[in-house]
Amino acid sequence: MILRQIKELSARYFSDTVTLRRYLHQHPELSFHEANTAALVSRKLQEYGIPHQKDVSGHGLVALIEGRNPQEQCVGLRADLDALPIDEQASHSYISLNKGVMHACGHDAHTAMLLSAGRILNDLKKHFTGSVKLLFQPAEEKLPGGALGMIEAGALHNPDVLALTGQHVLPTLDAGKVGFRSGAFMASTDEITILIRGKGGHAAMPDQINDTVLIASQVVVALQQIVSRMAPPLVPTVLSFGRMIANGAYNIIPDEVLIQGTFRTFDESWRAKAKEHIRQIATHTAAAAGANAVVEIQDGYPVLINDQKVTLAAIEAAKAYLGEENVILIDQRMTAEDFAWYTHAVPSCFYRIGTANASKGISSGLHTPQFDIDEAMLEHGSGLMAWIAISQLAE
Repeated sequence: MILRQIKELSARYFSDTVTLRRYLHQHPELSFHEANTAALVSRKLQEYGIPHQKDVSGHGLVALIEGRNPQEQCVGLRADLDALPIDEQASHSYISLNKGVMHACGHDAHTAMLLSAGRILNDLKKHFTGSVKLLFQPAEEKLPGGALGMIEAGALHNPDVLALTGQHVLPTLDAGKVGFRSGAFMASTDEITILIRGKGGHAAMPDQINDTVLIASQVVVALQQIVSRMAPPLVPTVLSFGRMIANGAYNIIPDEVLIQGTFRTFDESWRAKAKEHIRQIATHTAAAAGANAVVEIQDGYPVLINDQKVTLAAIEAAKAYLGEENVILIDQRMTAEDFAWYTHAVPSCFYRIGTANASKGISSGLHTPQFDIDEAMLEHGSGLMAWIAISQLAE
């Protein structure tokens, strides 16, 4: 009976969910600057009659929906608020009004769906036992991320969250479908900065200088052996460099060359060893050519690990809500998410929800200027989150 009620309410609130998502899409804000987004979320929670705390670790919000015997047990649902520094390239009516800022990762949809899920749960709070906590988290897109701050601010306590669920759009999956994976699901991520310092000078006099450009190139090549020769063969590992700045000229070798990249893997022990390898190889390769390498590694998000019991329960709930044919098992992803911090603090499940619709031309990838979603998915996405929460409480 309650499943049918959730579907009816999700359909009833669908147009409001779309309106919310489009407003958020038009007014994106970057990580750690989500003041207006948080204010809108607060206004909506107040409108729905859901008590909440504002300014949690910056612009975060924590709302609590209390059912029967609210202290008996508590589960949580999470969405992220921030956008990306991307200039949107689209012609739809709700294009971003903040030039150079865009919801290109679907956080507008995440926030709108969680607000509607909270609205549904609040309508049905007399029909379930326990409490549901809603976490609206800032700054997912930028290290150190907002999740860790929310945890440190006590968002998972008072009452204690026994299980946490989050969802994320996936443009390679058709709208109407969801994908799950138990265990290690998304990679850790660390940001690497290497500064090669030497004696620059005239490019026509290589014997009198350190060719910092050549040395930087040798460092990048040498570091690839970490993946090919040092990584455990069964542990997925990626080391990629996306930025190299040698601010010289046609005939000038600069004194310094900057290299920046990312390291990702699925094993925390190997992750620590690999970072030491990066430091040693870069330092020694530069030294062998008479230059210096200054290596800085900013620790990022850990491996995202979906709890087996919580994930299996969410899969069964999704099959009941969407139909077994619309629930699939998906592969590990080398992308990273700061939801990973929650998975190391409380049993959690992070799943993907499809947004693609080829017939509507909706297929662009995440973090692209053309990214959009099939908004039909907002209806079952908000209802599914509410149903998963109630199913977890029933467990």
